[in-house]
Amino acid sequence: MPTPSILISGASVSGPALAHWLNAAGWSTTVVERFDGLRDAGQNVDVRGASREVVRRMGIEDALFATATGEEGTEIVDDRGRTVASFPRNATTVDGATAELEILRGELSRVIYESTLPATEYVFGDQITGLDDRGDRVDVTFRHAAPRSFDIVVVAEGLTSRTRSLVMPDARIRYLDLYLAYLTIPRTAEDSDWWRWYNAPGQRSVTLRPDNFGTIRATLGFMSNVRGLEDLDQRDQTTILRKTFADGGWETPRVLDGLDDAPYYFDAVGQVRIPRWSRGRVGLVGDAAYCAAPLSGMGTSLALVGAYVLAAELATASDHARAFDRFERRMRPYVAGAQKLPPGTPGIAHPRTRAGVRTLRTLAKAAGSPLAQRFALADKISSPPADRITLPDFLPGGSRPGTADAIEGDMA
Repeated sequence: MPTPSILISGASVSGPALAHWLNAAGWSTTVVERFDGLRDAGQNVDVRGASREVVRRMGIEDALFATATGEEGTEIVDDRGRTVASFPRNATTVDGATAELEILRGELSRVIYESTLPATEYVFGDQITGLDDRGDRVDVTFRHAAPRSFDIVVVAEGLTSRTRSLVMPDARIRYLDLYLAYLTIPRTAEDSDWWRWYNAPGQRSVTLRPDNFGTIRATLGFMSNVRGLEDLDQRDQTTILRKTFADGGWETPRVLDGLDDAPYYFDAVGQVRIPRWSRGRVGLVGDAAYCAAPLSGMGTSLALVGAYVLAAELATASDHARAFDRFERRMRPYVAGAQKLPPGTPGIAHPRTRAGVRTLRTLAKAAGSPLAQRFALADKISSPPADRITLPDFLPGGSRPGTADAIEGDMA
């Protein structure tokens, strides 16, 4: 029987993770990435709940801990940098805002990528320009490489995936009226190993997080119903950020100074909700299919768990249509829980007035009190949605206790 082949577009997290599992199942895997190499930039992400079990099964959990950021917890601070409330890192099953395993997205991507070598072929600096589903294969054209054919193509790109538009041009993004700028700034003696969050009136936030490279990962966040700012050139975005945060307190001036020192990432926060995650032999996984927004705290879980489940279904189902259908049935409830943000989000975390900021800090202080900590109320307030899904029994080497039919539809 011929070895099944798959082309995966995107080499961040879900793409290499999907390649890892299909390598174990004996597939021929190719990953195309439009950037010239792995992107080592990115902010902290957490690996919790079901995704922790996935990385255990991948055999990379120890490697991830070896390159973790070491973040100790989360602090809410006032204009003078004084701690209003603190939420220590928690090793419980649910975790709080800071999980037991915090890692930079670039480091997570690198570890997964290395786990796929040398089995997976990587094509960097190229992208898909055309997809022709012939029924028994997919003919693919690229910007630079010669055309090729694959049994399956999976798009594992981001929120605004370009390749997704080739097969699902009507996919819509639900924007949440929040913009975020991510950048890296030098660490100072005043910095700590805590994620520090500061709110300013006018629906603005500034955060500083430690990394494992001796620098600080910073964000500038603000609410706006003006669309399209993410499409401006970086010079105009810098002007907007400087004007928006000109009177910001705490460490805001320091973060604004960092805008001139290196490229930064600026984007609109949104969610992807589409009725189908596949069309013929072309499927979607990760943010391209069901981005839940960074506010959910579930992006990494959705990427890792989705890749694992999709690989299990592709490797065990009798055909691609059945595999994609079973993937959706298993993942849809999990995704729905992740995309269901608390009422008022993100506005509730970005108060408009000084009184609103004071109220938010008062609530955070109450949630971080010893009594609240005792009854784990802080976890209930700051944790992401319930992270529960029964994973298929799909193990490296293609070993799988029980049949695919026996595990179908098992949701916790």
